[in-house]
Amino acid sequence: MRKNETNQFKVIVEHDEDSYFVASVPAFPGCVTQAKTMPELTKRVREAIRLCQSVARTDPQYRNRIRQFAYQPVGVGMELVSL
Repeated sequence: MRKNETNQFKVIVEHDEDSYFVASVPAFPGCVTQAKTMPELTKRVREAIRLCQSVARTDPQYRNRIRQFAYQPVGVGMELVSL
């Protein structure tokens, strides 16, 4: 990546039953982190993405997982379904 060039990744954020925010990055299988606050989650998800990028540069098995399972969602939504 060149200086001044940025990459954007879609992140799915959930709020779990223990009041943690949990973020996953579909572009990198297994790239997940959590935090008690959104500002802390933002910091941690950036660190997690950088770590996954680093692993992808050196680990051919992880690059293969990325090719097989990674995706960038077009849109993420939520709907309440009653039964």
